[in-house]
Amino acid sequence: MTDDVNKSAGDDSAGMEQAAEYALGLLTPDAASAFEAQMVTDPAAREAYAFWATTLASLTDDIAPVAPPKGVEDRINAALFGAQRKPRTILERLGSRPLAFAMTIMALTVLWVTLQPDVAPTVVPDYRAEIAAEDNSLIVLASFDVETRQLLISRTEGGARPGRTLQLWLIAGDAAPVSLGVLPDQTNVTLAVGDALVMAMAEGVLAISDEPLGGSPTGLPTGDVLAVGSVTRL
Repeated sequence: MTDDVNKSAGDDSAGMEQAAEYALGLLTPDAASAFEAQMVTDPAAREAYAFWATTLASLTDDIAPVAPPKGVEDRINAALFGAQRKPRTILERLGSRPLAFAMTIMALTVLWVTLQPDVAPTVVPDYRAEIAAEDNSLIVLASFDVETRQLLISRTEGGARPGRTLQLWLIAGDAAPVSLGVLPDQTNVTLAVGDALVMAMAEGVLAISDEPLGGSPTGLPTGDVLAVGSVTRL
């Protein structure tokens, strides 16, 4: 379960610990209220709590439910809080327990995404590279997502020489450079990477060469290598 916790929380062990304490009802009322407010705006907090709520709830799967006698809850509430008891937290105002609150938050999140079809989901890349010239006259940032096989290119400095074009290459170990495509004039572009190059990307180097319009006629770099950057895993 430790691996699942680390995977769900990223590196935010403190946030996961707080979510676990909240799910177990160990936080003080003030701390619980603060964490509930955080969940409204922080997706990571909601995910951490949902993880713990689901995990802890699953521990009772093998326990047969027993219905309490009618009126027990009302008598307990009356004894503890009196007839004029007022809700003190967001959960109480919603009239739900922590697990139900988590389900409400998740449902609202799904509804929010559904009503905004034009908003693209955030994709966290697996690999990144800064492809830069020695004098920083050309700087290109590249990020690669393994699942989608998409390489996002963002040129922040420089461009192609007049009458020439920039071509991007992947170099893995001692293998010959493989073209990933000709870079257009736009500063941002997304390139598709073939399945055969996914493994090479993990330990590769990205390079940009100066080529004739339309790209290298030989399938290998023919002009000056303008910028180079190592691929690193995030």
